[in-house]
Amino acid sequence: MGFNPYILEQSPYHGAYLAIVESVAKLVATGASYDHIYLSLQEYFEKLGDNDKSWGKAFSAVLGAFRAQMELGIGAIGGKDSMSGTFEDIHVPPTLISFAVTTDELCKVVSPEFKGRGHEVVWLRPELGEDGLPKAESLIKNFKLVRTLVDNGLVAACYTPGFGGPAEAVFKMAIGNNIGFEFDEGISMREMFGYAYGSFIIETSKNIDLTADMKLLGKTVSRESIGSKKGRVRLLALNALYEGKLEPVYSCNIKTSEERVPEMIYRTRSDEAPRSTVDKPRFLIPVFPGTNCEYDTARAVEKAGGEAEIFVVNNLTADHLKRSVKEFAAALSKANVLFIPGGFSGADEPDGSGKFITSFLRNEAISVELMKLLNERDGLVAGICNGFQALIKLGLLPYGEIGVQKENSPTVTFNNIGRHQSKLVRTKVCSTRSPWLRKVSVGQILTVPISHGEGRFVANTNDIDTMLENGQILTQYVDFEGNPTMDIQFNPNGSSMAIEGILSPDGRILGKMGHSERIGEGLYKNVPGEFELGTI
Repeated sequence: MGFNPYILEQSPYHGAYLAIVESVAKLVATGASYDHIYLSLQEYFEKLGDNDKSWGKAFSAVLGAFRAQMELGIGAIGGKDSMSGTFEDIHVPPTLISFAVTTDELCKVVSPEFKGRGHEVVWLRPELGEDGLPKAESLIKNFKLVRTLVDNGLVAACYTPGFGGPAEAVFKMAIGNNIGFEFDEGISMREMFGYAYGSFIIETSKNIDLTADMKLLGKTVSRESIGSKKGRVRLLALNALYEGKLEPVYSCNIKTSEERVPEMIYRTRSDEAPRSTVDKPRFLIPVFPGTNCEYDTARAVEKAGGEAEIFVVNNLTADHLKRSVKEFAAALSKANVLFIPGGFSGADEPDGSGKFITSFLRNEAISVELMKLLNERDGLVAGICNGFQALIKLGLLPYGEIGVQKENSPTVTFNNIGRHQSKLVRTKVCSTRSPWLRKVSVGQILTVPISHGEGRFVANTNDIDTMLENGQILTQYVDFEGNPTMDIQFNPNGSSMAIEGILSPDGRILGKMGHSERIGEGLYKNVPGEFELGTI
C-alpha cells in the first residue's frame, strides 16, 4: 500500500504519483518481480460541487496516478472512489491510496528484518527529476536490480522507506531480531529522516559491488541500539515509544497477574488402540453460519491421510434446517471423526459464541449419532476456536458426554482485554494422553496462530485439579522461556492457569483455541518456532 496524506495535501499530483511508487516498491522489496504487478486505487475527496479548486485537487491526483501508471507500465485493474468527504466545513485531505498486488514463487520471498550482525546495509536510490519525483527509467532499473540481487542470494533483508524515511525503515528492520544498527558517517540527518520513496535499504551478508545509485547506509551491530555520529538510542526504548503511542487510547498491555503459574504436566502417554481400524478415516467437518476455517481444516486432514467431508449447514428456512439435521445425522453415522472448525459463529453471537453450533448438535438425531460415534465406534471429536467453545457448552469437554452446563461449569468467555485478539502465541504440550497425540511429546513448544474475542478458558479449582490429575490439560500458553504465564503478551485472553486446550477423560475429544490447522508452506517464513501439531 502507498499513501502519504501530508504530501497529497500539499500536492495531490505528487502524492498520487508517489503512492503508486511506494506500493510497487513494497512488493519489489519482498523479492517480487516487477513484471507482473497490478494496482487497485482507492480515492476519497471532498464534495466537489461547483468549486474549481475542489475539482482541481481530484483531477490533479488522477493525473499524477495516470502518469505513474503510464511511465511504469503498470495498470490499475480495480478501485473505488468517493467524492463525499465533506461534513459542513470539514473536508478530508485529498486521498489516493495505491494497492499493489502480484504473485511469485515462495522461494523468492525476502522478509524485512535484519538477519545477522556485522552485515553491510546499502541504500539503493532512484534518480530524481526536476519536479522532485523519481525518474521512471531509474525506478524500473532499480526494481530489476533488486530482483537480480535476490535471485543471486545476495539479499538477507530488504525494506523500502515510507513516511519516516530511512530512519523509520532501519528501526523496523532492527526490532524484529533485536539487531542493532550504526549509520555510516557519510549519512546526514536530512538523509536519515527525509522522504526516500522508491529507494531500497538492503542488508547483505556478502559484499556487493556498489552501483552509481547505491550508497553504504551503515552496518548491523551487536549492540541493541541504533546509532550515528550524533549519538544512539536503545532499541528497547524506541520500541516502547513505538508501541506505546496509542496505548492510552487503545490499550494492548493491560495489567495482568504476576503470580507464578504452575506447569500442568502429565507424563503418561495413551497407547490404547481402537477396537477397529480403517485405512482412511472419514472426517466430517460441519460449516455453520460464520465458520471460516473449513478449508484449512480439510487440508490438514488430507495431509494427515484422512478423508475430509465438508458439510454446509443450511439455515435459510426452517425446512432447510430440518433437512440439514437429517442429512448431517446420516453423515455422522458414517464418519470416524467429527471436527468442528473455527470462525465467527453467527457473527459471534451476543453473550457468548457457539450457541447455534451447540443447539444444532443437541438435536436428538444428531446427539444420538454423536454418542454412538464415541461409545460404539471408538470415534474421535475435535473442536478449534468456535468448535472448542461449542464442545465445552455441550459438556463434551471436559466431561466426555453431552450434558447441561451449570453455573460453575468450565466455560470459554470474553478475553480479559475486552476485544478480539489476533497474533501468534507459544503453547507447551502438557499431556499426550489422547489418541490425537501419538506424534507429540510432553514439553514440546508450538507456535500457533490465535484469532478470537472469546477465548478465555475459565474453570474452578476443583475442575482444574481433576483435569490435571486425569491428564486432560492439553496445552498452556508460555513465554519465551517456556514458562506458563498470565502476561497478556503471551496469554492473549487471560485463561485460567494459562490453559489453551483440554481433553476429555478418555482423551478422544480434543478442544483448543489456537488454530493449529492454519499451517502451510510459506506461512510464517520469518517467525522462528515449530508450528505443526503432529497429531494422529
